[in-house]
Amino acid sequence: EEDEELEKQKAQRLAEYRAKKEAKGPGPAAKSMVTFEIKPWEAETDLDELEELVKAISLDGLTWAQKGLQVPIAFGIKKLQINATVEDAKVSTDDLSEKIMELEEYVQSVDIAAFMKL
Repeated sequence: EEDEELEKQKAQRLAEYRAKKEAKGPGPAAKSMVTFEIKPWEAETDLDELEELVKAISLDGLTWAQKGLQVPIAFGIKKLQINATVEDAKVSTDDLSEKIMELEEYVQSVDIAAFMKL
């Protein structure tokens, strides 16, 4: 008899807790900042044009940084380093990397240089 009473109280508290939690609604979206390093095929590749093409990739939950950096690698070749803020539930970094790689005429490889949860 005592066990039944305890179980009822436990179930009631659990139901109250769930109702309270649902009433609050979802919390803020989990976001991450990702730094992509995009390496071109050759030194003559126009990185400003490449940056425009990369920023033209538009997904729900994706925000590109204002300006990318052109970082020297070697032999006159530079890579494009650009930041993006992504909502973790909406944007996959793998899918985003693949979309950048689809710019085959310009892009040799895409690496994630940094990944930080916000």
